[in-house]
Amino acid sequence: MFKSMKFSSICSITLFTYFTFMFPLLIYLTLSNKIILLEWEILSNSSYSITFPLILDPISVSFSCVVCLISACVMFFTSSYMSADPFLTRFVWLVMLFVLSMNILVFVPSIISLLLGWDGLGIVSFALVIYYQNMKSLAAGMVTALANRIGDVLLLISIAICANEANWNMMLIWENSMFPWLCLCIMVGAMTKSAQIPFSAWLPAAMAAPTPVSALVHSSTLVTAGIFILIRFYYLLAAWPLFNFLALFIGTITLLMAGIGANHEHDLKKIIALSTLSQLGVMMLSLGLGAWNLTLFHLYTHALFKALLFLCAGAIIHNNSNVQDIRSFGALAPQMPLTITCLNIANLALCGAPFLSGFYSKDLILETCLYNPTNCIALLLIFLATGMTAAYSIRLSLVTLWQESSNLPLTQNSDEDWVVTTPILILTLAAITGGLILQTMFFYFNESIFLPLTHKLLTISVTLAGAWIALNIWKLKMTKNPNGSLMNSFFSTMWFLSMITTQPNMIKPFMWAKTMTKSIDQGWLEVLGGSGTLNLATSTSAMTQILQSKYINTMISVMLFTAAGIIFLMY
Repeated sequence: MFKSMKFSSICSITLFTYFTFMFPLLIYLTLSNKIILLEWEILSNSSYSITFPLILDPISVSFSCVVCLISACVMFFTSSYMSADPFLTRFVWLVMLFVLSMNILVFVPSIISLLLGWDGLGIVSFALVIYYQNMKSLAAGMVTALANRIGDVLLLISIAICANEANWNMMLIWENSMFPWLCLCIMVGAMTKSAQIPFSAWLPAAMAAPTPVSALVHSSTLVTAGIFILIRFYYLLAAWPLFNFLALFIGTITLLMAGIGANHEHDLKKIIALSTLSQLGVMMLSLGLGAWNLTLFHLYTHALFKALLFLCAGAIIHNNSNVQDIRSFGALAPQMPLTITCLNIANLALCGAPFLSGFYSKDLILETCLYNPTNCIALLLIFLATGMTAAYSIRLSLVTLWQESSNLPLTQNSDEDWVVTTPILILTLAAITGGLILQTMFFYFNESIFLPLTHKLLTISVTLAGAWIALNIWKLKMTKNPNGSLMNSFFSTMWFLSMITTQPNMIKPFMWAKTMTKSIDQGWLEVLGGSGTLNLATSTSAMTQILQSKYINTMISVMLFTAAGIIFLMY
């Protein structure tokens, strides 16, 4: 049986088996409220010991279950989506390393050991983004790798701070002069991994990777690693007075920027990528409100419906000859009814439609904003961005449902491949019931917030307003000739972040490097270094030869008289 199966399908079964074994452990740890800490002693001496710790608690086990369930669905989807790829086995190994790195990050509480998973995610993500070997993929991979290296360096600095305090347990470095710097390094490092502003440019660029990679990266692995680190060390970070303010401010601005950008985008995968960025902003501002439990809840529900969105998008792109421009889509519902239905369910979950998974977490976060003493301007921007989330989600649904087709009459789309539809259906079921199941299982996801009826209805009202705006904009019909105004460019390039963090930052250093090369490497270093020494030796040798050839008799006489004088003095 296994000989006839593809390697990706075998890996999918392995991951799903792991999920089925870990789920009972999750239920046991949740009901008993226990934490299991395992330590593997690698080396022991009279004065020190080197250990590798593992922590099994409801947070780490539940996160691992979500990662492996989504990874199993993505790997099964890959069996059909990338069936023609000649290097499918290599791709599958890279994805499995990606999942392994995420699990190391989740289960390891020590900051030094945690670096294994953290660096593993960065290195493997670079290899996956440049998987399609072309210049665009390489450029996207370099942006992704360099942005993530900033976070790696900051994590190394935090390790150095811990080493300076002679303590690897960060929870014990409170009330110390280095404590604010430790918190700042961890927070900014997490921001680079989770693409918070101003490190957001790499997230849409990473769409150069294959769609299964996008489904993993944007749902439960790379971009959520930073948020997970902040959740893991929340009680440490919350002791820093500036943390809550910075998290709320950065999360709100990121949410607003991504919401505006997604409404100006026409690339299907980039729209979904910007929706990921907006939800990462929601998670960050939730941390700023002190609701780490709701952040974790939204991270899980978002992972389920975002993976579903990417798999549906991959099926649509695959059936439309790899075209990603939504202006070229249309009349897809009659041709791919199952895929489009699942896509719209995921879109509604993203909007926070009642009784879908996104509703349970997102609505609680927005109610927490109203309940807590939140800044008035921040509150206004949060609800404005929430309306924009509904706008781009409904816009995408309208395009796939009712836009006129621009394809050739003989074009045939279908969703009859069961290898593609099976993982989509599993994730659709999770996107519908996941929120309710998680809220029932974990008591800290089930918060009761008492608000007036007008405040309770505000969230759904903003969502409906965003949907109404999207409907009116869609009626105007999208043009294939984009508006080239400065304002449109500002919004569509993520407030110029894409340009600021790439070309200008590359041009200036290259110009400085060219000047330094000419003035120092090819200038003074040549004069004072090897070339200058060679010229000096050559000229000195030439002058000596001239003197020797012209005054040979004089030199012989001088040498003889000198020798005679020395002999006379000796005797």
